[in-house]
Amino acid sequence: MTCYSPSRHCLTFGLVAAGLSVFSGWVGMQWAPAFIAAFLFVVTAGILAALALQPPIEIHEHHLAIGKRIIPWNEILRLDRTSCMSPLVVHLTLSGDRHVALVYPGGIDAGKSLLRHLRRCAREALIDGIPYKQFWGELLPPGVERRQLTAPRYQLLRADDEAEVERLFQRLKTVGHLDPKSSDEK
Repeated sequence: MTCYSPSRHCLTFGLVAAGLSVFSGWVGMQWAPAFIAAFLFVVTAGILAALALQPPIEIHEHHLAIGKRIIPWNEILRLDRTSCMSPLVVHLTLSGDRHVALVYPGGIDAGKSLLRHLRRCAREALIDGIPYKQFWGELLPPGVERRQLTAPRYQLLRADDEAEVERLFQRLKTVGHLDPKSSDEK
């Protein structure tokens, strides 16, 4: 079992945003435009508090547990990641056309690890629209062969240098040595 808990930074930053909203509200008593900042800090504090209170996500061998909700791996039909990595947002499509939005407010490395665990364990799911086995490169569909790429051939020598090397090679093959001074005295 692997457990992914929300980052403690969300709660800390949420409390800081709440404190700044109180301060901005106090300043707003003297200068009205400060109420705009107070409102924005309240919204930010609310979002961060909601992220901090997300239930932990547990990866088990046979199921995924999001708080008290248990989802067997074979019920996950599709796993789609959004472009956001922190917080990690993954849309799960379950059997019966049910949808779950999994939100993990943790660090980027922990989010990548969770995403990899989800992708590895959901064996019957389409991963970002690609079948599991094709996504992991385990099996190609029948009738499709792997294309063998030929190694690129780079020209290392100019044409006249290549002709000189060929001439020296032919001489080496016929005479057995390249030195013009040596003779076959044995």
